Amino acid sequence: MRQITRPALLAALAGLTLAPISACAQDYGTKSTAAVSAEMPAHVIDQFGAAPEVPTGPLTEDVAAAVQLAFVESVERGQWGPEHNAALEVISNSGDPRLAWVISDMLRFITNRQLSDALADAGATLLNRPRITQNAWGNVTDPLIAWDIPEPPNYLDIKRRIYTTIIPGWDRIFVEGNIDWRHVSWGGVLIDDRPFDTTDDACNCIPAADNPPVTSAAEADWVDDDDVVFGVVINGEARAYPRQIMEVREMVNDTLGGRDLALPYCTLCGAAQAYFTDQLPAGIERPVMRTSGLLSRSNKVMYDLTTYSIFDTFRGNALTGPHGKRGLVLDQATVITSDWASWKAAYPDTTVLAERLALGRDPDFRNNRDANGPIFPVGDVDPRLPVQEDVIGVLTAAGPVAFPRAIAMAALQQGQSVEYKGVQLSRSAGGLVASDATGTAIASHEAFWFAWSQFYPETSLWTP
Repeated sequence: MRQITRPALLAALAGLTLAPISACAQDYGTKSTAAVSAEMPAHVIDQFGAAPEVPTGPLTEDVAAAVQLAFVESVERGQWGPEHNAALEVISNSGDPRLAWVISDMLRFITNRQLSDALADAGATLLNRPRITQNAWGNVTDPLIAWDIPEPPNYLDIKRRIYTTIIPGWDRIFVEGNIDWRHVSWGGVLIDDRPFDTTDDACNCIPAADNPPVTSAAEADWVDDDDVVFGVVINGEARAYPRQIMEVREMVNDTLGGRDLALPYCTLCGAAQAYFTDQLPAGIERPVMRTSGLLSRSNKVMYDLTTYSIFDTFRGNALTGPHGKRGLVLDQATVITSDWASWKAAYPDTTVLAERLALGRDPDFRNNRDANGPIFPVGDVDPRLPVQEDVIGVLTAAGPVAFPRAIAMAALQQGQSVEYKGVQLSRSAGGLVASDATGTAIASHEAFWFAWSQFYPETSLWTP
């Protein structure tokens, strides 16, 4: 994601104001290192070691005061001095790894090397891990996620006040709901909060495309035959969404085959999806999806502009806001990841998004920028497949199922059957589609394994 300028970030930090943090009065218990580690999968311990002991009681008064000074007043005043170093030492010596979550949040924004090193030292001490000089943020955050370390008292309030001061527009985003705020981090861009159907309005954000202009296949001479496209067919009407456009837009609100759709694309997890945003329960206005500028374990966090409800990008269920309270879940449509030549051969009457939506750029940086793995913390990854293995994910009544794309495609090309858990894959328009035993289509899409498995940890995995 594109970065906002350092002067703008520092100016925001200088004006930060937080409410005082006090010792909490909740009645917490305690959890030993052995108890925490006993719950860890073997691959987590192999990668990160045993989890530290996690106290579950309130912060002591001296630690609460240190948190107030080091994480609140220092940011509020935009300065760091000897007294803050002393407070950070109290935090570091507290033995409470829950506080490493706040250190992780600070590390995401702090650009001063000396302060970053001090925070990294404190985080490593709390987690009983060696500090590394590169990627200090990831060194603290990955084990926090993998070990599932609980958040500290008042965590959402602390995080909300930090984030909403740094990035205006997030006030209605950081609210209570069915979302794990520990995993949410800044993606490096501002929120896209432009009104609906203002595609051409400039913004310092990743600009969604509303009601995008389209052309015929014959007019799309700017798309090369081997370019990746995401194909969708609704009620017999086909449309191609070139990856060159989705890389710079990441969100499209469209109408196809008489149905309203929202199509998010997460460049970091290689997933394009399509959700129906019509035919909803009475009283619910069509959601208009936007990019929030936030990530959850390297997956984009999308929200509805009309209500500021956050939706799980992978599952389609509302997590916060009015839609979250109503338990709204959007139905998915199949997205076929293909190449342009195969798609237009299968659907000669297809439309394709207009070239100008690419904003004059052809980045197509998937598997390049993050070729060595996710560039944002994701914690542990299910070891059954490589982190960035492409899988076809399918949701069934019996649970989620994943098929390694390359292996499944090779099997089908050799005339073999690919069936598992009541799901059958078949080739279509250069990609793969899923159906049930009766031949009825089941919604599916492609994604990196790390993303699919983290959102569906219970997923079944087909192997030939």
